[in-house]
Amino acid sequence: MLQKLRDRTSGWAATIVIGLLTLPFLLVVDQGYMGGLGANSVAQVKAPPTWWSGAPSWWPVSKVWRHEDVGVEEFRQRFEQERMQQRQQQGEDFDPRAFESIENKRRVLEGLIDEKALLLAASRAGITVGDAAVRDYIESIPAFQVDGRFDATRYQLALSSQVPARTPRQFEELVRQSLQQSLLPSGIGTSAFATEAEVDRILRLSGETRDAEVALLPLQEEDAAAVSEAELQAWYDAHKNDFLHPESVAIEYVEVGAGQLPAPAEADEATLRSRYQEERARFVEPERRLASHILVRVEAGADEATRKAAEEKAARLAGEAAAEGADFDALAKANSEDPGSRDSGGDLGWVERGLMVAPFEEALFAMQPGEVRGPVKTDFGYHVLKLREVDAGAQVPFEQAREELAREQAQADSERAYSELTGRLTDLIYQNPSSLEPAARETGLQVQKLGPFTREQAMGVAAAPGVRRAAFSEALIEDGTASDPIELGPNHSVVIRVIDHAPEQARPLAEVHEAVEAAIRADRREKAAVAAAEALVERLKAGEALADVAAGAGAEVVPLQGLPRGAPVPSQAANRILFEAAPPEQGKPSVGRFGLQDGRQAVFVLDAVHPGKPEELSKEQREQLRGQLAQLDGAAAADDYVRRLRQRFVVVVQESQL
Repeated sequence: MLQKLRDRTSGWAATIVIGLLTLPFLLVVDQGYMGGLGANSVAQVKAPPTWWSGAPSWWPVSKVWRHEDVGVEEFRQRFEQERMQQRQQQGEDFDPRAFESIENKRRVLEGLIDEKALLLAASRAGITVGDAAVRDYIESIPAFQVDGRFDATRYQLALSSQVPARTPRQFEELVRQSLQQSLLPSGIGTSAFATEAEVDRILRLSGETRDAEVALLPLQEEDAAAVSEAELQAWYDAHKNDFLHPESVAIEYVEVGAGQLPAPAEADEATLRSRYQEERARFVEPERRLASHILVRVEAGADEATRKAAEEKAARLAGEAAAEGADFDALAKANSEDPGSRDSGGDLGWVERGLMVAPFEEALFAMQPGEVRGPVKTDFGYHVLKLREVDAGAQVPFEQAREELAREQAQADSERAYSELTGRLTDLIYQNPSSLEPAARETGLQVQKLGPFTREQAMGVAAAPGVRRAAFSEALIEDGTASDPIELGPNHSVVIRVIDHAPEQARPLAEVHEAVEAAIRADRREKAAVAAAEALVERLKAGEALADVAAGAGAEVVPLQGLPRGAPVPSQAANRILFEAAPPEQGKPSVGRFGLQDGRQAVFVLDAVHPGKPEELSKEQREQLRGQLAQLDGAAAADDYVRRLRQRFVVVVQESQL
């Protein structure tokens, strides 16, 4: 049998067959092995090498293409950052379900793709960012400064408190990458400029004023003509969305909160003492040490000779500081390269465990008061340490901790009672989700009813955004089952069930008959007012004076001298129309009309246009304006650069990873 199989799988025909069978397996191999999009990426930005701009994208030539990936974890972190920002901005109105939309995810991804495109462009252009530039940028960040100077201790604390925590080296690489991808667009942005002619043109336009006369026409009289049933039906059919009943629901609910929980009993002495013994470590003032240091800085990437010289200098300073009668403060002020502590004689204040990098902390907490030790090597360079004083800490007695323990015990008892009641209620509701009565009866709670209410007009517990979202959710409306507990606040929640739902629907004509008739009459009045104003405009174009036209129409003429652009006079929309009107020509007035919010119409004659006066602007103001125009042009140019960059590169998105 095996021999027959070998015989039939030899020769050129069998080779072709085996090759054809192998091809599908090659096509399903992870694209990451062939320069494609791997399983750990959401998107990839690719470009051919600079030395072969026309290189095809198929494998194996794609191996020479350069690419930057948007990793799954990177996308998730950025999306979570955006979620936190939106929650802070919107407060209780933040809807977590709506935020999870594919549109939001795509928007966040687009920003990351732009960053990767810039990073790839910088890499292709051979742009690098040196250690000195990274260090200078980090030291300029206010969050890492004390009294306006970079402080190494605060830097370490800030990095360790981030989520996720980062080491200094990881943060430096992050800064390096950010600077690298921003150099090209920022260079384009800062290269923009505004000419003197552009500045003058902007000043003439923005400072332009206009002289006009406006005739405010009286309100049109009510149209007394009857409104036929056919007109009513036609208007109603064309404007049904103006006469809608909004969607509404009515709910029943069970509330669990402080009002439904018994007051927690006061904890007995034995319980508090037992808890104190179990948590003695909490009530210990930690050991702390009063320290000073001298830093001889060594830059990342320094050669061995530089490191050796720094170590020798630190050793020499340690010897001088340990000598009898040495003035450590003076040595630190003269030699330390830590700008955050140098001017105060190297004073670091009281230091507890966990605040400093490991080598520094290990040395400091192994020293005796008055001892000088060094050199101590860290990522920053070499340190000379002096321990000035030790505070060993002490156990806080029970009597001093009792009040805090009692408060915590009462809070824990209250939370436990709330959790037990909520859990029991939830379990009972799951057994019979189509009614709240049985579960409420078993737990001694009360079923209450609310509504009907709309999305915009809600009261009571329905005023909480989470309750409204659940009440109008498709699941609760269609199934008629109870919701999960909805949190209203700490130890305060509610379970709801929709008992009645009225979808958005047009109100019948008979119900809105008067409103439809009023709308028709208002429309007639508006059309009549516009027609009357248009007739007056034609008379003004024919050469009649505004005063004569206004007198015949019973209109009030209001002069507007020196009207500035953008002023809400007579209204924002009217101002825009006045400044869109063509300047008057010799013997040909510039006239027009506009409507007011109260339903009146106005006609106007534009008498004169006065351009702004660039010469009246001070030199400082002119330079400030020039800078602002350059910034606007630069920002537009940078955006255009990124857009064109995206067109030149190949962007592949793994939609399933979103």
